[in-house]
Amino acid sequence: MYALVDCNNFYASCERVFNPDLRGKPIAILSNNDGCVIARSDEAKALQLPMGAPAFKYEAFFKENHVHVFSSNYPLYGDMSSRVMRILEQFTPDVEVYSIDEAFLEFKGFKDFDFVTYGQDIRTRILKWTGIPTCVGIAPTKALSKVANKIARKFPEYTKGVFLIDSEASRIKALKWFKIEDVWGIGRRLAQRLKRINCHTAFDFTQLSDAFIRKEFSIVEWRLKQDLLGNPTLSLEEPSPKKSIATTRSFEGTYADIDNITERISTFATSCAEKLRKQKSSCHMIIVHLSSDRHKKDQAREYGSTMVTLPYPTDSSLLISTQAISAAKQLFKSGVKYKRAGVVVTGLVPNDAFQLDLFTSENPKHKPLMRVIDALNTKYKGHTIKLGSQDLTRTWKMKQNRLSPKYTTNINDIIIVK
Repeated sequence: MYALVDCNNFYASCERVFNPDLRGKPIAILSNNDGCVIARSDEAKALQLPMGAPAFKYEAFFKENHVHVFSSNYPLYGDMSSRVMRILEQFTPDVEVYSIDEAFLEFKGFKDFDFVTYGQDIRTRILKWTGIPTCVGIAPTKALSKVANKIARKFPEYTKGVFLIDSEASRIKALKWFKIEDVWGIGRRLAQRLKRINCHTAFDFTQLSDAFIRKEFSIVEWRLKQDLLGNPTLSLEEPSPKKSIATTRSFEGTYADIDNITERISTFATSCAEKLRKQKSSCHMIIVHLSSDRHKKDQAREYGSTMVTLPYPTDSSLLISTQAISAAKQLFKSGVKYKRAGVVVTGLVPNDAFQLDLFTSENPKHKPLMRVIDALNTKYKGHTIKLGSQDLTRTWKMKQNRLSPKYTTNINDIIIVK
């Protein structure tokens, strides 16, 4: 059996844990630089606040409807997510963290188990230990557990937050209720194609012949159909190293000088190199891009991107930063006001398994130097050690005018009980 544990309105719930006065009130969470709405509480959804709503256009709406608006507090959300996932590992060793607020659990050897009671135990422990409400869907396959979770979330009075699909009758009834566009893995365009052939529910999808699905779609959709029929084809995924790593940011303002641009590029490149070392990988290629503000209609949009191929794979901040700065100088155009930049490292290979070159190789001093820098930055928190091409006093800071305290990750923001 599989379970999908999903945190209800996760970002909003994290804010409520430390500010109980927000319970029952509409909450909206904004994206980077307080751009648009990326998360809403049920109360905000009831007000018809759309996902992706630009914050500057909805200021009057927020005030009129008393919506509590917050900047994204990623350190808090990440820490709370980590706490929830650690609790889930107490119920089964087989856990796949699917996103920041949901995870799949596989129950191997849980024969003749009362899964509804077990699901309630999971919800109770997470709520008691973190304050985060959850819903649990349990079924014989991952796709069906997604369906069960949706039902648990939709009908809380009936399900008490836990729904189990354990029979053919309950599976068919659930799939007949489930809309095709809500099925896990069915995107908007695919849903439109399916509706044109009168496939409107998940049950309708399972009635399509295997031959038709293979001819008109792909093996992915065939596996999804098998999962919805109760035949497990989608197993838990093991964590795997990323195939590329990117650091892209919008600037606080716009930059028209090369010095500010190269400083930012150096910082982004260093961040990519640190992520490479964490997953014990090296990169063969570096991609750098620069772009002007696409929202400025009165200015011509400028976008440039270039790729640098390295003579040998590396995870050195020194080399990656130097190559990225050189690429940025080639892209830079005088007179253009740049708003966004990014560095992507790709062509990743494991540090202990790549082809050596007889004539070119990395400076042997770089490896021990990077280890010392990483150790110091870990010990003293933040980026204590920086490259000379970075501004020593500057840290990237996005616009966060509505940021709540970092209750669990900053000692200065810990709640004091009087």
